[in-house]
Amino acid sequence: MHTPAEIPEVDPHQAQARIEAGAHHVDVREIDELRHKRIPGAAALPLSSFLETYEAALPRDRPIVVSCRSGARSGRVTAFLREHDYDAVNLAGGILAWEAHGLPVEEG
Repeated sequence: MHTPAEIPEVDPHQAQARIEAGAHHVDVREIDELRHKRIPGAAALPLSSFLETYEAALPRDRPIVVSCRSGARSGRVTAFLREHDYDAVNLAGGILAWEAHGLPVEEG
């Protein structure tokens, strides 16, 4: 199992640059959380159904940025994906940090 220091993380601006360069962005929060606030363009892949759906939902041919509310759940998912040979990084601080850095969010 990975320790937090071993999970590759990017700050919100680095995540935005990766996404703009073609990385697949996946948000692992639950649907009710996504309805409240989300990062535009993020694909929803709720943690509650992640193990059943990730193989069909995630590309293997491009990098992945994983996010959640604060970075904890997405950190665990990032570690799991890396153990399964995906090129994944965690959005440090999640959508809270994204929004705090003035990056766009959708509400409602």
